[in-house]
Amino acid sequence: MTSLIGGSRQPFCFLLVLLLCCVSASSLFHAKDPVDGLATCHPSHIQALAQFKSEFDSSSCNQTDYFNGVWCDNTTGVVTKLRLRACLSGTLRPNSSLFSFRHLRYLYLSHNDFTSSSLPSGFGSLNKLEVLSLSFNGFKGQVPSSFSNLSLLSFLDLSQNELTGSFPPIHNLTKLSVLSLSYNHFFGSIPSSLFTMPFLSFLDLRENQLTDSIEVLTSSSSRLQHLLLGHNQFERQILKPISKLITLTNLDLSFLNISYPIDLTVFSSLKSLTYFDLSGNIVSPTSLSSISGIPLSMEELILSGCNIPEFPNMFKTLHNLTFLDLTRNQIKGKLPAWLWSLPFLTTVSLFNNSLSGFEGRAEVLVNSSVQVLSLDSNNFEGALPHLPLSINTFSVERNNFSGNIPLSICNRNSLVVLDLAYNNFTGPIPQCLSNLTTLSLRKNNLEGSLPDVFYAGSSMRLLDVGYNQLTGKLPKSLVNCSSLEFLSVDHNGIEDTFPFWLKDLPGLKVLILRSNKCYGSISPPHQGPLAFPELRIFEISDNNFTGSLSPSYFVNWKTFSDKRNEDGSIYMIYKGKEIREAYAIYAHIDLRYKGLSMEQENVLTFYAAIDFSGNRIEGQIPESIGLLKELIALNLSNNAFTGHIPLSFTNLQELESLDLSRNELSGTIPNGLKTLTFLAYVNVSHNQLKGEIPQGTQITGQPKSSFEGNVGLCGLPLVESCFGTNVPPTQQPEEEEKDNEVLSWKAVVIGYGLGVLLGLVIAQVIASYKPEWLVKIIGPNKPKYR
Repeated sequence: MTSLIGGSRQPFCFLLVLLLCCVSASSLFHAKDPVDGLATCHPSHIQALAQFKSEFDSSSCNQTDYFNGVWCDNTTGVVTKLRLRACLSGTLRPNSSLFSFRHLRYLYLSHNDFTSSSLPSGFGSLNKLEVLSLSFNGFKGQVPSSFSNLSLLSFLDLSQNELTGSFPPIHNLTKLSVLSLSYNHFFGSIPSSLFTMPFLSFLDLRENQLTDSIEVLTSSSSRLQHLLLGHNQFERQILKPISKLITLTNLDLSFLNISYPIDLTVFSSLKSLTYFDLSGNIVSPTSLSSISGIPLSMEELILSGCNIPEFPNMFKTLHNLTFLDLTRNQIKGKLPAWLWSLPFLTTVSLFNNSLSGFEGRAEVLVNSSVQVLSLDSNNFEGALPHLPLSINTFSVERNNFSGNIPLSICNRNSLVVLDLAYNNFTGPIPQCLSNLTTLSLRKNNLEGSLPDVFYAGSSMRLLDVGYNQLTGKLPKSLVNCSSLEFLSVDHNGIEDTFPFWLKDLPGLKVLILRSNKCYGSISPPHQGPLAFPELRIFEISDNNFTGSLSPSYFVNWKTFSDKRNEDGSIYMIYKGKEIREAYAIYAHIDLRYKGLSMEQENVLTFYAAIDFSGNRIEGQIPESIGLLKELIALNLSNNAFTGHIPLSFTNLQELESLDLSRNELSGTIPNGLKTLTFLAYVNVSHNQLKGEIPQGTQITGQPKSSFEGNVGLCGLPLVESCFGTNVPPTQQPEEEEKDNEVLSWKAVVIGYGLGVLLGLVIAQVIASYKPEWLVKIIGPNKPKYR
C-alpha cells in the first residue's frame, strides 16, 4: 500500500519548527472562558473586535472560539495577540478594522477563506508585529511594499496562497528567523541579502517559479539551517553556492529541473546535514560510489526518481540513517544484507524498482530496527522473508511472492498494516490477521473462508480480500470491527444473503460484494431506508440479489458537507469544493464506469458511487436517489427495474456516469439530464422508453448504441427524427422543479422518521390534490417487499 509511506516526506525539523510555533501560540491563546479572555481588554478594543468579526461570514466559529483567540495587555488593555484560524469567510478589505490594532505583536490568521482578496497594504501599518501567519487564505496578487515596514518580524508565513510577482520586499526585515513563501507563484531570483540576515534559520520557498541562481557571499555570512527550494525552475548553477551554507541541517532540492546529472560530492562540505531531498533530479552514478558523497550525519535521505541503477553501497557508512526513500528508480538485483544492520533505520521505501530478492538467509531482516517497509511494484518472488520483530507496516503489493502466508507473521505484535495484494499467495488466511488495522490480500489465490475471529474492539479499518477463491459466508464477527470503513470481498465464491447486520458499523464508507454468489432481497426487513448512513461506495453487482427498493431507500445516507477541521488541517479540492483529507481512504476497487470495467487505485471516498448491475432487482428506481448529490457513478443496468426514470436524477449535479440499460423502464427521459454538466456517459439502451431524447451536448454527444433498443425513442443521436411525429414531449422544467420540491418534502418526512401514523395523515391531506407522482409512490401500485 504505497500511499501509506511513499511520496514526498516533510523534513522532520521543518515540522518541528512549525510545531514549536503552534505550541507557543497555544500557550498564548489557551482555551478559557470568553469573559475571562476579554477581562483585560479595553472596551474600545472589544468593540473593534466585534466590528472586525462583522466584516465576514463567521458562521464557522462560535463566540467562544472567536474571543478565545484574543490576548490583551494587562496594563493598557490593548490587543497584542490575535489568533483566528479556519473561521472567517469573505473579503479582507483595505480599510478593515483589523488594521486599527496598532499594538499587535502576534497575528495568526491562517486557514481562512479570503479567496477574493489581495494582501492589503494595511498590514504594513502593524509595525509592532513580531509574528505574522497568513497561510492557507487564498490571497492573490503581489505582496505590498508596505511589508518592508515590519522591521520587528521574526516569523513570516505567507505559504499556500495565490501570491505572485518577484521576491517580496523583505530586505528591511533583519530580525527574521522563519520565512515561508512556499506554494505560491513567485518568480525571478532570490535576493542575496537573505543569506546575510543575522537570524534567518528557516527558509521555505518550495513550489514557486523561481529561476535564477543563488549568490552566497561567504560561507560564514549565513545562519541558515533549513533551506527548502523544491519544485522550482532554476536554470543556472545553484549547487555550488548552496554548498557554502555549511550550517545547513535540512536541504530540499527536489524537482529543480536541472538538466545535468548532479554530483553528490558537491555537498560533502555540509557536515551537519541530517535531512536531504534530491528527488526528481538525475544523480551521477559515479558520485553514489564515493565515500564523501553523502555526509555521515545524514538521518533522512530521499532520492526518489533519480535514475539510480543499483543499490548504493556508500549508504553502508550512514550509521545515523533513520529514513531511506529510493522509490521510482531503476534499482536491480538483491537488497544487500548490510542494510538491515544500520542501527537506527526505521523506514525503508523502495517501491517501483526492479529488485528481485534479499541477500543472505530468510532470517536476515528479523533483528532489523525497521518499522515501515515498502517493496511494492518490484520483481520479488518465492516465499516471504521473516519480517523484522519491530515491523509496523509491511507492503509488498504487485510482486511475485508465492506459497502460504507464513504463520511467523502472527508473532509480529507491532504489525498493524499488511499489504500482500497482487501476488501469488495460496492456502488459507491466517486467523491472526484479524488483529490488524489494514489488511489487503487482493488478487491472490487464497482459499477457504474468511476467519470468523474478529474480536470485540478490533481496530480493523480496511479489509480487502477481493479476487481470491474464498467461499462460505461473511463472518458475523465483523460487527466487532467498529472502526471498519472499507470492506471488499469482490470476485470470490461467497454465498450469503445481504449483510444487513453490518449496519452496526458506524463508519462503513465502502461496501463491495461484486461477483459472488450472494442472493435474496437487498431491502431491509422493515421495508424502509437502508441503514448505512456513512456509505459512499456501494458495489453489489453480478450476484443474485432480488426484491424491490422502497422510495425512501437512500434517505438515511448523509449528504456530504465540506466543513473545516477544527485544527485547521489541509483541505482537498474536488470540482471547486474544498474537501478535508481525512475523508479519503486509499485502496483499490473495480468500478464499472463510463461503460468500462476499470480498476480505480487510491480511490478517494469523498464521492459516491453505486453499482447494482447484473442482479434481478425489480420495481421502481427509488426517488430518494436524488438526495445523493455527490454521486459520481450510478449503474443499475441488467436488472428488472420498471416505471419511469425518476425526475430527481436532475439533482445529481456531480454525476459523470449513468447506466440504466437492459431494464424494463418506460416513459420519457427526463429533460433535466441535459443540464448535468459533468455527465460524460449515458446508457439507457434496451428499455421501453419513448419520446424525444433531450437535446443537450451531454446527451446528443453519446453514441447511438446508448439509446437503441427503445422503439419509441427519437431525436439525436438516433437516426429517427421527432419532427412531424406524434411523440410524447419530454418533461418540462416546471414539472421537474415541482418534483424537486416534493423530493425535499419526502426527505424531511421519511429521513427524520416522524412515524407511520403522522406520515399517513400528511399523505392523505396531500393526496386530495392527486398529483400523478404521488399516485405512483403511495397508491395501489406501491411495490411489495420481500
